[in-house]
Amino acid sequence: SRCPQHWALLSVSLLSCLLSAACSVGLALAIALTVHSRGTHLVRGCHSPALPADARAAIATNDCPFNTTRIYDTALALWFPTMVLVAAEAVLSGRCFLVALIFRGIGPCARNYSKEQV
Repeated sequence: SRCPQHWALLSVSLLSCLLSAACSVGLALAIALTVHSRGTHLVRGCHSPALPADARAAIATNDCPFNTTRIYDTALALWFPTMVLVAAEAVLSGRCFLVALIFRGIGPCARNYSKEQV
């Protein structure tokens, strides 16, 4: 059977899974670099001599376009839940991709499941 919805589900779920996985890797790298450098990469654009080496102790100055006092904690507080959500999206997209494969009759799982079971 030639059902375009199955092909659409297959392609969109694969694309979503790949993009979510890429976002997970990027966020993990950003978190690791930020924790390793104690946040100095977050305030690198501010060329103020008043900024200390540790971003957690940074003082808001007129040389920065943003308040640097809470940038480290705020970034990590936002990145960790985002990492969890993006990883969950990758898993769910991967499951949708497997369902699309089963609908198309592709792969070893297709023989074990009927469309009614899915």
